[in-house]
Amino acid sequence: MNAVVTPIVIVARWQMSPEVVDEVLRHVAEVREATLAEPGCLGYEVFEATPQPGTVLLLEHYRDDASLQAHRESAHYRAVVVDRILPLLTRRQVEILRPHAAA
Repeated sequence: MNAVVTPIVIVARWQMSPEVVDEVLRHVAEVREATLAEPGCLGYEVFEATPQPGTVLLLEHYRDDASLQAHRESAHYRAVVVDRILPLLTRRQVEILRPHAAA
């Protein structure tokens, strides 16, 4: 019997002072490149909120729970996101979403 594979979408909204936005976006570009090379990553988009200076939105798509877990355990996630980006943020909101089959 095969396990059902359910894609995962991460919506992460990061807030920071406007002075550190460029630094955060440089770090995001680095982690995005490494993340897109992961076998379970299906997409990684980065948006800067125009009406809210200092807000960055990430949309990440993973094949399944195991792929998301592998991403969170990766060396590049720990080195770039945990060690460099998170200390610069003033607020972080992360939603984990799954597609819903309409009834």
